[in-house]
Amino acid sequence: MRKTLFALSIVVLMIACKNETKEETTKTTIALNYPETKKVDTIDTYFGIEVQDPYRWLEDDRSEETENWVANQNKTTFGYLENIPFRSDLKKRLSDLWNYEKVGSPFKEGEYTYFYKNDGLQNQYVIYRFKNEGDEPEVFLDPNTFSKDGTTSLGGVNFSKNGKLVAYSISEGGSDWRKIIVKNTETKEVVEDTIIDVKFSGMSWKGNEGFYYSSYDKPEGSELSAKTDQHKVYYHKLGTTQKEDALIFGGTPEEKHRYVGASVTEDDAYLIISASVSTSGNKLFIKDLTKPDSKLITILDHTDSDTYVIENVGSKLYLVTNLNAPNQKIVAVDAANPTPENWVDFIPETENVLSPNTGGGYFFAEYMVDAVSKVLQYDYEGKLIREVKLPGVGSANGFGTKKKEKELYYSFTNYKTPSSIYKYNIAEGTSTLYRKPKIDFNPDHYESKQVFYTSKDGTKVPMIITYKKGIELNGKNPTILYGYGGFNISLTPAFSIANAVWMEQGGVYAVPNLRGGGEYGKKWHVAGTKLQKQNVFNDFIAAAEYLIENNYTSSDYLAIRGGSNGGLLVGATMTQRPDLMRVALPAVGVLDMLRYHTFTAGAGWAYDYGTAEDNKEMFEYIKGYSPIHNVKEGTHYPATLVTTGDHDDRVVPAHSFKFAAELQEKQSGDNPTLIRIETNAGHGAGTPVSKTIEQYADIFGFTLYNMGYEVLPEKINKKVKG
Repeated sequence: MRKTLFALSIVVLMIACKNETKEETTKTTIALNYPETKKVDTIDTYFGIEVQDPYRWLEDDRSEETENWVANQNKTTFGYLENIPFRSDLKKRLSDLWNYEKVGSPFKEGEYTYFYKNDGLQNQYVIYRFKNEGDEPEVFLDPNTFSKDGTTSLGGVNFSKNGKLVAYSISEGGSDWRKIIVKNTETKEVVEDTIIDVKFSGMSWKGNEGFYYSSYDKPEGSELSAKTDQHKVYYHKLGTTQKEDALIFGGTPEEKHRYVGASVTEDDAYLIISASVSTSGNKLFIKDLTKPDSKLITILDHTDSDTYVIENVGSKLYLVTNLNAPNQKIVAVDAANPTPENWVDFIPETENVLSPNTGGGYFFAEYMVDAVSKVLQYDYEGKLIREVKLPGVGSANGFGTKKKEKELYYSFTNYKTPSSIYKYNIAEGTSTLYRKPKIDFNPDHYESKQVFYTSKDGTKVPMIITYKKGIELNGKNPTILYGYGGFNISLTPAFSIANAVWMEQGGVYAVPNLRGGGEYGKKWHVAGTKLQKQNVFNDFIAAAEYLIENNYTSSDYLAIRGGSNGGLLVGATMTQRPDLMRVALPAVGVLDMLRYHTFTAGAGWAYDYGTAEDNKEMFEYIKGYSPIHNVKEGTHYPATLVTTGDHDDRVVPAHSFKFAAELQEKQSGDNPTLIRIETNAGHGAGTPVSKTIEQYADIFGFTLYNMGYEVLPEKINKKVKG
């Protein structure tokens, strides 16, 4: 790799003051001396075509050589970031705004009501509880005590049926591998040996006797990157060792699936097992727990749909499915004959995507109407009771509780409104504000609007654009275009503290609902998969062009950002249209599309991507957009800050390592191409608040600095207004 010294010249914007005088232009130079990245002679052959992989050695996450490379890259990156003049100002503002009390929706277990709370800058949320309304809440579980640096986080939490026991999982260093701990909720004492080597698992109690969980056999080689593809369900009976846990499903070749989950119905009558070979589509099985010798009965023996049991009344099952219903519906069937030919529509499919929940003896059908929430309440006969009146236009989440409850809690938010909690009287259908955060941010000063733009093939795509009221549409507003576009995941409006700081600086924040997501159901998802994946990139490019054509921003002030599958989106977009943006921010991205399926559970993503081994057409299509394989020598790429975590065992960091090495080798312009590698961190979940604040200060600092700012835009704007 060539060793390059770039002199990065940043010109301060000409600042017009009230008296129309101008400040002199100054220049700052930050020297960049990229570390050497050796190249090896590794070649793979696909359908007779040779593909070089010169940085294959960076896939070995356990080697001293890779460790040294990480250290040297971080030294270069942080040396650059530390010279950004307003980095500390951003960190302070992020810390100040972050420092407010954040409280989750309450939920009842046994004699107690529990809720999550963060006092402000705590690294992890703490679980509190109280017995009676008005009682002083007590700390029940504080993840901030799990490790000194806050990198051990709380995962799932599940209570026994009587609420006297709790099983919770923890993640160390951000890994997807978890440990499960069982405590007595009254005494808070640990009552079992810790269960280890658990991955991609919930915990579902059978009464108060024990619980079901899922995991893989520990892989040979690196547990952070070795392939895992046979998931198994176990039952842990209290008072026994993990070695004695009964294998329930997944132990035979016929039962081999990459993702298997188990859940027990609220009445303890049935065990439901879902089995998938990829992130979309599942088989479904049921076992009658009231009969000790009962066998698993097949509900669905194929993976052509996403189907799960949401509720039961005795032997009557209610299932949510998109089988022959791309926008989902609820069907009813008897557990004795549960196969699809016996299904009867309960809440039929509509033109909008359904995401239902249950509570207090009712179904709550939440619909996405152009990515915005609408909630309808039904009784158990399928009769529409009412439309729930929501506090505004945005995202409502919750509407779930136990059958016996009379009230439930839900949250409401959008891109400019911090999440507030509402108490809902189930019988009367009335909402009352339960808790509103006290934050130093006034939503009334901001505007959030939805637009529809046209993609390359004529498809209309929605996008929500949020910004400070009164900004001038002059093409000079720093803008972040954020996207995902995959795995049937929907991007619905939600407040972000970090994005609030961005918008305070006069920044525009835009989120398009790209194909590949779930905003318009299964058809919208499929339209962004496999040989149609380019649609996603085209949608994102068209979103950028809309923002530029309508003078929200210009290429000199546009940054694109996304994580995981969104990191692929950014990588593909910047290699296809490097002229379109000033800054690219791919986070924990899937960037080596020819080899993604060879790491951890990556093979499960083939429903969306296909693999290079499927056939020659698929190989050539994937190679045509794979970011690592499309970095071209002599191209002027945007300023790029790749971010990842060294313990990411979801999307292994080798993706980001190899992409950064390619960019540093082939970048022709003066724009920096850096990689920021968070140590002792994973894919993102459970990241300590302190680390999150540092990451955003660096991301926003890098972005604004490479748009030409040497002082924060907010200070420039104040001076202009005089």
